Amino acid sequence: MLSFIAAVIAGLALLIWSADKFVEGAAALAHLLGVSVMIIGITVVGFGTSAPEIVVSIVAVQQDTPDIAIGNAIGSNIANIGLILGITAILVPVPVVTRLFKTEYPLLLLGTAVMTWALYDLRLDLVNGFALLGLLVLCLYYLVREHRRHPAAYAREEHESEEMVHDMSMSAAIGWSLLGLVLLVASSKLLVWGASNFARELGVSELVIGLTIVALGTSLPELAASIASLKKNKPDLAVGNVIGSNLFNSLAVVGLPAVFTTFSIDPSARARDLPVCILLTLALILMSRFPGALPRHLTRVKGIFLFSAFVIYQLYLYYEVAVG
Repeated sequence: MLSFIAAVIAGLALLIWSADKFVEGAAALAHLLGVSVMIIGITVVGFGTSAPEIVVSIVAVQQDTPDIAIGNAIGSNIANIGLILGITAILVPVPVVTRLFKTEYPLLLLGTAVMTWALYDLRLDLVNGFALLGLLVLCLYYLVREHRRHPAAYAREEHESEEMVHDMSMSAAIGWSLLGLVLLVASSKLLVWGASNFARELGVSELVIGLTIVALGTSLPELAASIASLKKNKPDLAVGNVIGSNLFNSLAVVGLPAVFTTFSIDPSARARDLPVCILLTLALILMSRFPGALPRHLTRVKGIFLFSAFVIYQLYLYYEVAVG
């Protein structure tokens, strides 16, 4: 048992570190190859915050533990909204820019809807995988086009992306990218091995482990990004980080494993966890617009609601495990 716990802790720690180094190397490499800072911010950095979830899910399916993959995707979306945005709003009321209602929020709704469609028959195959990944490509293309059409609306995000592009030589950028990627895969295998065996030792489902330990651990980059936005007095960036991460989780984290193999899903994911993910997504969008003393803000009261919903959901999972 202790060896499995140690594997989970070590896997998560190495996973977060390697994801950070992979993003730094990939962003610098893209910049050296002449890719614009705007596209780096949308693709490389956007992918980077979801890299732990993506690699863990691919490894989980290859190791015949698909429920960890699905629990990881759905659980990370729930944690991003309930835990990360909830705590952020409790600490500092978060303004929500008007642009999000025209671009990112509709894309998040679409991504959540297509993920729901893909998971609803409790089976993921090549068709589902290509549909999800195809939609992700279209979403990224749309975001790039919107950045180019309305550069002033995205000025702050572009400045943040510029800060991600470190001065590196070509060899250093390639080296960090490759090292980060190799360690991402290795740490993911260690994490999945520890998590799956830990689940068996406890007698709980791999889906629950994916929804809790794995999902919370792989959401640490989003938590770090939100803390950084508060330190820089830019809390509104936290919402954009979460939307981007959840879009990648819904489309890439669920879609990529389905390209490699066909697999079935625990019915509890559809009956219990997917509705929570959908309801929290809808609650985030509705609360961003209204009501409250500060319209288009995630106020402390709204943050308490999101965080409370997350805690209640986690307690319900614990109750199911304890009673079951």
